[in-house]
Amino acid sequence: MAVRNLTTVLKSSKKEVEICRDKGVTIIGERINPSGRKGLETELAAGKFDILRRDAKDQLAAGAAVLDVNAGLPGADEPSLLVQMIKEVGAATDEGIICIDTSNIKALEAALSFYCKNSAKPLVNSVNAQSSSLKEVLPLIKEYEVAVVGLCNGDNGIPNSAEERVKNAEKIIEEGEKLGISREDIIIDPLVLTLGAEWDTAKMVLDAIAIIVDKFGVNITSGASNVSFGLPDRENLTSYFLAMSVLAGLSCPICNPLKKQDVIALKAADLIMARDPYAMKWIEDFRSRQGG
Repeated sequence: MAVRNLTTVLKSSKKEVEICRDKGVTIIGERINPSGRKGLETELAAGKFDILRRDAKDQLAAGAAVLDVNAGLPGADEPSLLVQMIKEVGAATDEGIICIDTSNIKALEAALSFYCKNSAKPLVNSVNAQSSSLKEVLPLIKEYEVAVVGLCNGDNGIPNSAEERVKNAEKIIEEGEKLGISREDIIIDPLVLTLGAEWDTAKMVLDAIAIIVDKFGVNITSGASNVSFGLPDRENLTSYFLAMSVLAGLSCPICNPLKKQDVIALKAADLIMARDPYAMKWIEDFRSRQGG
């Protein structure tokens, strides 16, 4: 049986973070993404980065340890824009640790070439179990010695069972290991859909997380807010799903740390799972929320 709680190490030129269930939840901030954010989209199109810089600082202050950076702006030169956005994040956060979020292979190559100087090690979001994706992305992960998110969709799309998600996770891990990519550097995303369309998706994902963790020991991420898309009372639903996912084995969700309820749910889960000795982090966070 695999070691149940592997450690994924990410680094910028100045900082390092260890992702491991034993050490509590690591938040990956999701906000540096123009999708659905008109203000950020408009600024990026105009070559401005004020909102991006503010988002980077605010997310770290709110508890994020890693910042997802997505340059998916319609009509943009994505390789050039992605590198510039990474530069801006670095300048605003004194070389914060990033997650490179792109499906554009040229943009990914450009970002890796820029960011991986000085032994930096980002997270790449993402590869999936489709043959074409594995063939394109995994060699770059090995070449630059970085970590990668593995999405549990494959050649037949997103599976409709936990077992098929596990099979796709296994395929990604096995293909990575064939190239010499260590299991520690593969973080699996079982892909939660909205409960408004797939009423049993969250249960499938929780089941898949538990099996993947038990079988492979890898870290688990999730775009948790997908679960509540299109439904009322989204904040409650997302925060409950996050807490239950931590019990199943979630270690590094991609979420919005400015949503206090989500952060509270994650800190509560850490405390309940005995990952917060003497409740010190819980108490510190409570005092912070009460204004000291």
